[in-house]
Amino acid sequence: MLTTRFRTLGFVLAAFGMVFLIGGGYAWTQVSAGYDSLEAFSEAQNVTLSYNEDGQLIDRGETAGAEAIMALLTEDWGYPVVEADFDPADPLVNTASEYMYQMATVGYHVLHGTQTVVLDEPVEFNGETFDAGTYEFDVDGRYWTGFDRTHPIEGPAREMAWTGTVHGLFGELGVGTVTASTLQLGTGVAALVAGIGATLVVLGLGLAWAAGGRLREDEAAAVPGVTIPERELIKG
Repeated sequence: MLTTRFRTLGFVLAAFGMVFLIGGGYAWTQVSAGYDSLEAFSEAQNVTLSYNEDGQLIDRGETAGAEAIMALLTEDWGYPVVEADFDPADPLVNTASEYMYQMATVGYHVLHGTQTVVLDEPVEFNGETFDAGTYEFDVDGRYWTGFDRTHPIEGPAREMAWTGTVHGLFGELGVGTVTASTLQLGTGVAALVAGIGATLVVLGLGLAWAAGGRLREDEAAAVPGVTIPERELIKG
């Protein structure tokens, strides 16, 4: 019978919905475990951001420094910062935006730093002689590839500015950023799967419920080409 088929289809949809709900729940448990691991990793590192008494980000005690770092992150690097990730009550670096801000902090101070290069003896380079002595070299926004490594001043300054430690911090913070972003994506996927499951359950059970009712005789007569058994009709 047609109603029986609809009820069966409804229960099948509901069963598929339960599978999606279980899948969404499992995905969320994995995402939750990932968040716990990231939190433990962040706590082990104990890297925190600095805020003033007004809840504003500061760098070396000044809001201007933090603003410059944020400008490097959002304007120069084009990163879409989530303002809600910055909470003065939770200064621990454990979100994607906080990891990127910390990376920008390291980068900002390298890019705007000065390195002291000492030549023990005169060096000639491209027709210019650099006497033995001490030279203060302004990095002036140069990244690793922005230096002339063959230059007697720039070459050593590059190694002093972009040290292995700086590269290591960039790599470590980058992993934190990717991990946090992936967990956010996982949360969205888990919610989507669970939402699909809930929708299928509601639709399936609703279809089964609707198919389980009886038609009025005049309603049945209005459906062309369909014969409804007597027991499924409501007289009057």
